[in-house]
Parts: sequence; C-alpha cells; structure tokens
Amino acid sequence: MLTVTFIRHGESEDNPKGIWAGWKDAPLSELGRRQAQSLGENLATTKLDVIYASPLLRAHATGVAVQQRQPHNPPLIVNPNLREQHFGIAEGHEWVPGLPRGMSEEDAYKQGLFASTVEKFPEGESMDDLLDRARIAIQEVVFPHLVEAAKGDVHIAVASHGHCIAMLMEALLSTDTTFQHDVEYFGLANTAWTRAIVDVDPSYTATDSPQLSVKVTLLNQHEHLKNVKRSTTAPIEDSTRKEAMAFFGGGSAAVEE
Repeated sequence: MLTVTFIRHGESEDNPKGIWAGWKDAPLSELGRRQAQSLGENLATTKLDVIYASPLLRAHATGVAVQQRQPHNPPLIVNPNLREQHFGIAEGHEWVPGLPRGMSEEDAYKQGLFASTVEKFPEGESMDDLLDRARIAIQEVVFPHLVEAAKGDVHIAVASHGHCIAMLMEALLSTDTTFQHDVEYFGLANTAWTRAIVDVDPSYTATDSPQLSVKVTLLNQHEHLKNVKRSTTAPIEDSTRKEAMAFFGGGSAAVEE
C-alpha cells in the first residue's frame, strides 16, 4: 500500500499581500516558518520514506521543516513539476476578483488589472496546462514507488502549492478506473495536508500499466495551526486581500486558525 500526503506550503511573504504569486519565489514569512515548524512536529511520529518538494522557496522550506523532524532523515527530492500554476504576466501584480463592466482583458492588463476570471494570462498556464503537468508529476513521484508498495507499506510526502495540489489530486485519482470527478480539492490552508491511500495489486511489476485503487482518507488537515498565531493581532481588513487569500487557498483558516 502506498500512502501519499500532499502538503501545502506555509504562508509566504507574498500571501498576505493579495498578489499573483505563482512562480514568483518569495520565501516563507515569519508566520509561515512557525507554521512549517509546527507541521514538522505534527508529522514527526509519522514515518515518511521520501519527501518530494517544489523548488520554490516556500514549498521547499516547508518540506525541509518536515524532513528535519523525521527521526530517520528521509531523502528530500526536488521536482520542478510540483511548482504552482504559472500566472504569466500577472505575477507580482495585485489580484482582483473581476474587471469593470465592458473592459477587455487587454485594456485591463495595460492598467495593471489582473482578474481571477481570466482563464490563462499571457505567458502563463491555464488550469488544463497545470493538470497536464500534474499528470507528469504523478508519474515521476508516485509511480516509482508502486513496485515496492505492491509488496509492503510506503509513505511519501509531497510539499507543493494550493492549485498544483488540487491538480495532483485529480491526476492521482484519475488512475483509478472508478474515479468520479465530483469533489474539488482546492482551498488548503497554509501547511494543511491531504492524504490518499493507493492500493496496488501484489502482482504489479514496473512493466505493467498501473491498475490502482485510490481513496482520499483525510482532507485539509490543519489542527497543528491551532496555537500558531500572527505576531500582530491586527486583522487583515482589506476585503480584496481576503478574497485573494481565499482564492489561492485556505481562506480564513490560513490566516487566523
């Protein structure tokens, strides 16, 4: 049996700003570092055989925080296909929920307006593009463990990003022929984790086409954040920033819990 734990990164310095981050490589914020440390403590008694991580600082540092609390120091492997969705020319600009009535996307870009209603920004990825990349990532980080998992228990962790994890979940679940796309996996809090169990036929070999049974057992687990608070008690008042944080995943759970 193969257990896969998908971990969203801790809060980055960009997250509270309400901007399009994507591949923009901001490090963890002070709060994000404490979130990652708490996550590491939370998972310290869960034996992880391998940890995979996005190369972006916020996810990589989160993966390292988990690795450091593992008694047996499992390997941490960086995979670029675990990066967040690329938002092209929008990256670094403020997120807005929509455009003024009658304004074209091209005119909006000239005015520095980058709305969540845009399917794909120039030079960026659409959600379908991200799903294609996620399918490759599953082949690279999950499939190599199937032979071993057919004979015994293996547990891997994947430190990535909100949108990417949603597509990784869909890509993994689609390897199960009984999969029905009736649940969305967006909205993870910072350092929250979701777990899937992959059952592999004992007769499976690396030359076979995988016939897998995949079941999601835990979703958006963030109990470890209960006592992890912001250093300042001042709430985030700007409604657009709150909407942006909810859009990119986690919402209030990532901010206050």
